[in-house]
Amino acid sequence: MSNSLGAARQRQQSSPWLWPLIWGALLLISVVAMASAEPLFRWIEPDARQVIYGRADFYVLLGRHLLVVGIAALVTIIIGVLAGIAVTRERGGDFLPLVGQLASLGQTFPPVAVLALAVPVLGFGTLPIIVALMLYGLLPIVRNTLTGLQEVDPDIKTAAHAMGMTAVQTLRQVELPLAAPIILAGIRTSVTINIATAALGATVGASNLGDPIISGIVNGNMAYVIQGALTIALLALTVDSLFEVLQRQLRSRLSTS
Repeated sequence: MSNSLGAARQRQQSSPWLWPLIWGALLLISVVAMASAEPLFRWIEPDARQVIYGRADFYVLLGRHLLVVGIAALVTIIIGVLAGIAVTRERGGDFLPLVGQLASLGQTFPPVAVLALAVPVLGFGTLPIIVALMLYGLLPIVRNTLTGLQEVDPDIKTAAHAMGMTAVQTLRQVELPLAAPIILAGIRTSVTINIATAALGATVGASNLGDPIISGIVNGNMAYVIQGALTIALLALTVDSLFEVLQRQLRSRLSTS
């Protein structure tokens, strides 16, 4: 029994990139060869004049989708991690409840409501959906950054100070590396959720993979909806599996160091 479990673990460790490659390949096929599935979508919508979304190529929509999610993720990661670091320092401890409440507040507002409030100020286009994704994706990153830093063993930090490390050196060389798997888990949750949420940008003029979904809903064309939803799902699975590999590698490094 132990031999079979060991063999299974060895196979899992020897091919960590298997699922990212599988999901990535399926995503690539769906983006490049969507038109080849026209008979299937014609069966789903036999009365529709057109069953393959053609206002923009799917690879273009994918690029726009990744751009929006990527910008929002980058800004959110910087703000969330820095905020988590700041309030876990001695001088910023008084602001810890406030930061937690503000981060939670972002997820209490539905993204549609954020878009409705942002459009009159920011106008139609990409910027409102980026703001909505930032607010919606902040909580997991802040929460996990706080958890990761607070769970670092105080004895380890004391030992680092005893070795002559400054507070900044302790943070960079001890606390952040130990907290990295937990922080990465928060980033993984934030990005994966926002990949799906970004589709709402199509309602305010931000062209992305949400375009076929919105167009299909408006025109009563289920084939369009399936095409957009399928591509977004494959993108989310690809990105999520990549994060899983990164988390495993981080844990492996920590366990061997």
